[in-house]
Amino acid sequence: MIHQLKELIASKSNTLGALALKAVLWCASQPYAAGVWLRNAAFDRQLKKSTHVGVPIISVGNLTAGGTGKTPMVAHLAHWFRAKNRRVAILSRGYGAGVDGRNDEAKELEHGLPDVPHLQSPDRIAMARIAIDELDMEVLLLDDGFQHRRIARSLEIVLLDAREPFGFGYLLPRGLLREPIRSLKRADIVVATRADQVDAKQLASIRSRVQRYAPKVAWLEAAHVAKGLRNAEGMTQEIDWLKDRKVLAACGIGSPDAFFQTLQSLGANVVNKIVFPDHHDYQAGDIREIAVAAEAIDCDAIICTGKDLAKIDVSMIERFPIYSLDIEMEILFGKEILEDHLKEIVRQIPRDSA
Repeated sequence: MIHQLKELIASKSNTLGALALKAVLWCASQPYAAGVWLRNAAFDRQLKKSTHVGVPIISVGNLTAGGTGKTPMVAHLAHWFRAKNRRVAILSRGYGAGVDGRNDEAKELEHGLPDVPHLQSPDRIAMARIAIDELDMEVLLLDDGFQHRRIARSLEIVLLDAREPFGFGYLLPRGLLREPIRSLKRADIVVATRADQVDAKQLASIRSRVQRYAPKVAWLEAAHVAKGLRNAEGMTQEIDWLKDRKVLAACGIGSPDAFFQTLQSLGANVVNKIVFPDHHDYQAGDIREIAVAAEAIDCDAIICTGKDLAKIDVSMIERFPIYSLDIEMEILFGKEILEDHLKEIVRQIPRDSA
């Protein structure tokens, strides 16, 4: 739905039908805007209180709907704390969880972070208590936490996709903003992700607008870097294997265009693309659709994302191998700023808990 909505609101069509539909979407956004304003005002004016759970919490969130790179950023932070021998857990809402209680993000993170607990529930305060009291965690990462103000945090990180950072300037559903741009004043760090996919002038413009609303916020730039290919059995291929290969790209994520662009930048010959809704729960019919499309182009492989492979969970579809393109977050600008903040988090951990 986000992908379809993005196509509609990004359209510059001035036909009567397009303008009428955008007007309807703007009207629909007004009750949402009122709800967001009331909720934020309640927390800003202390009518609602954020709960302190007793350990440092780092929130990783975004301003817009769709994929900005929260999962790679959470993984980056978790690896950093594990490298410092600190006990870290991830808390998330668990949107789109399957019958086993885990969603695609949890399954993807488990692959690269087998020693990092991932607790999923809409009640993240309760999950924080479990992480602290039962698992003896020292620091918690709040995935998709910017709008979850019930739990107090030590560090607020907000990600903006540099290709469309401000959700076309409107709140949902007229645009992709989950809350107004001025909400960035709550952030400690703003990260422009996919910064390598835009030019320096665009980045400077984004930074200027961010600092207009949040003059004290720290500014970082990051890229999604492809690290390799992996199948459901854990077998890997070097990223160079993709060059000139004829592939079918299939995904159910918030930002499919970025995935396709990455594949093409790696030299893959993306002959066909299949887009499913974000957090899609793959069924037998979906697998048949992928198989038919792969057969039609006689591709060398099917390529998906880590989140998709976590749900598809097979190494072959018919006679075609299927791999996930594994992505890591690389900080291009401001790495020292981020590490200074993380070191301060470590200093907040009681010495006797190490």
